[in-house]
Amino acid sequence: MKLATVLINNKTCVGGVVNGQFVASDDHNNMITLFSGGGLNLKLLQEKIDTGKDRIDLADVKLLAPIPRPGKYFGVSLNYSDHVEETGLEKPEYPTFFNKQSTCVIGTGQGIHRPRVSEKLDYEGELGVVIGKRCRHVTRGQAKTVIAGYTVCNDVSVRDWQMRSHTWTLGKSFDTHGPIGPWIVTPDEIGDPHSLNIKTWVNREQRQSHNTRQMIFDCYYLVEYLSTVMTLEPGDIIATGTGGGVGVKMKPRGYMKPGDVVRVEIEKIGVLENPVIEEPEDTAFID
Repeated sequence: MKLATVLINNKTCVGGVVNGQFVASDDHNNMITLFSGGGLNLKLLQEKIDTGKDRIDLADVKLLAPIPRPGKYFGVSLNYSDHVEETGLEKPEYPTFFNKQSTCVIGTGQGIHRPRVSEKLDYEGELGVVIGKRCRHVTRGQAKTVIAGYTVCNDVSVRDWQMRSHTWTLGKSFDTHGPIGPWIVTPDEIGDPHSLNIKTWVNREQRQSHNTRQMIFDCYYLVEYLSTVMTLEPGDIIATGTGGGVGVKMKPRGYMKPGDVVRVEIEKIGVLENPVIEEPEDTAFID
């Protein structure tokens, strides 16, 4: 099942996507509560989809980030061998996690801001793991049972601000720098998440091409490792790392600029596409 969050007549709805159409859940208007009910909520949604009724063409709705404000959003650095090689760093013994603050999240089609304070704006096409159950001390063998599905992530990075802090959080968390979507695909449609092709384009130039089988630490290990430390909750996201081909390692540098369009495609999931724009003047505010 493909699970999406959409805007219909200024109302936010969650539901399923099938054959280019959207079917709204009758009882839920956000993805986290849909997951929190366990398998029953998804079963009821599937039953509604199976009736073939109450369908709306995707062209008539606006796709939002499937989880507009995840409770936790983790990134993983240096999780593909070719990316490790292009950085000149050593292969890690353990996964290195960093936080992307949840206010960075946007959906497909929304603008990525090139911030006023930097021109070093980079892309990272990644597979996102979405947690579906509250859990702690999950073994690797149990990990697939707590995963609600998978999505496409672009770990947008401001490289100079990233290097100002050992945690990388500032350079990874600018507003609009967490595109995810276009939807979440449940594990039954994915099969093995460790055999998916990931490709990234900037405009018509392909910049990245890698496969999740090249991960150093796979999805299930990442869930096990994180849950050893903390309780994971429905809607938490783990962006599982990027392959080689990032802009900062190109000669000349391949940073994104206003007018560009960045596109990340993952096999069996879909396409996440966002234009790059200058940060608008009206982003300063005090509520």
